[in-house]
Amino acid sequence: MEQLKLDQLQRESAEVVKNKPKIPLILVLENVRSLLNVGSIFRTADAFQIQKIYLCGITGTPPHRDIQKTALGATETVSWEYSPNLSTLLQDLRSQGVELVAVEQTNESVLLQDFVPNLAHTYALILGNEAEGISPEVLNYCHSAIEVPQFGSKHSLNVAVCAGVVSWHFLSYYLAHGKLATR
Repeated sequence: MEQLKLDQLQRESAEVVKNKPKIPLILVLENVRSLLNVGSIFRTADAFQIQKIYLCGITGTPPHRDIQKTALGATETVSWEYSPNLSTLLQDLRSQGVELVAVEQTNESVLLQDFVPNLAHTYALILGNEAEGISPEVLNYCHSAIEVPQFGSKHSLNVAVCAGVVSWHFLSYYLAHGKLATR
């Protein structure tokens, strides 16, 4: 097996990627401290054609060299917005019919593999602070919570890794149901 060279990958321009159809999935970052995590989440959003990212609270925003270090240009292809007031944002999303889903371990959370997205809905996944998770106030706005099952000695994943795992779950569901064109 031979690895493809960069010029063989036929990458589309940032403008083409930005205007491609997206899956009905929004990522909301609540007080994510690490700019490297923010950049990594942008890169995941680009790869999986996610509709939008909202950066909230103390979450850093582009342009910043630490975000760019891991985003590798994805801040130019992913729609994003800074929202200083997360409560107002969540109220607005709810009023638009968006399903708010906390990615958090709660006493009511559903394991990721048991969560079946409704193809008629747009979802907003709320991802929390690396140390504190999602605030109790924000959990009160959510319709449901999902968690990634874990079998090691740790009880959490890095927020950027978690965003990738959960986003892939949604993307794979849309792909399996013919709701997104591939390449």
